[in-house]
Amino acid sequence: MLGSAAGGGFPQWNCGCPGCRAVRDGSRPCRARTQSSVAVSADHRRWFLLNASPDIRTQVEAFPAMHPRADRATPMAAVLLTDAELDHTLGLLLLREGRALELHATPAVHDTLREGTSLLRTLERYCPVTWRPVVPGTDAVLGDGLSYRAFDVPTTKRARFGPEGGPGRVVGYRLTDGRSGRVAVYLPGVQELSAAVCAQLEGCACLLVDGTCWRDEELIELGLAGKTAREMGHVPIDGPGGSLERLAPLAIERTVYVHINNTNPILLEDSAQRRLVEERGMEVAMDGLEIRV
Repeated sequence: MLGSAAGGGFPQWNCGCPGCRAVRDGSRPCRARTQSSVAVSADHRRWFLLNASPDIRTQVEAFPAMHPRADRATPMAAVLLTDAELDHTLGLLLLREGRALELHATPAVHDTLREGTSLLRTLERYCPVTWRPVVPGTDAVLGDGLSYRAFDVPTTKRARFGPEGGPGRVVGYRLTDGRSGRVAVYLPGVQELSAAVCAQLEGCACLLVDGTCWRDEELIELGLAGKTAREMGHVPIDGPGGSLERLAPLAIERTVYVHINNTNPILLEDSAQRRLVEERGMEVAMDGLEIRV
């Protein structure tokens, strides 16, 4: 777990919410976190990055397994994107010193990065980028016995760049170890845990799931935004249709909340909300958490 917070990190630079104040002044038990990203490997030698956050340099330096072994050789083999959000893609620009970059993304995400944000156009001026199209529902081999199958995550969230609708704007990843057959799912952004999405989660050994907000109205109640969590593309943890309710019946060995917003009280280790999550047998991710599947 390279980074476990949502966009802006924890604390967020321009936020004085109770959580951000607590992590700054030490008034309550909590830990600072960088923005959401995960590194996956089958052999601890070649690593695949799931999203590239703006904190990527700090995250790589904090994780010795991803340090270069000689000259400019890096164990980072490729980057897999779940969407084109800035907090998941700005780190690509910080990889510009690399000799080359292999990028796995859906056509919708690739188009947004080229024609919308122009991030890829900029990056390609510095290093060669090889695009591997991600086709939801199709198995793709990464190597060393590791493969993935992306699945579409429908959203009504308004796109800042690129097309408003259509498939492939947001995906989750089912990662499979071909030697053991065990599966991990990475799903940092999901608006609704629909029957179709939940079907992709059944039976996985570990689920890393969207934990952005505790309540749907969280940011509105704090006076920090005019949209609900769902309107921003994230299912809340609590309440009707929230992830605590929807995930409870599923056969999942281990569930870890990731992409946690700075306003979410589960970041406060002494909060009632944190206690409730842990009583349900679920976990709150932190930077540096290692998960073996």
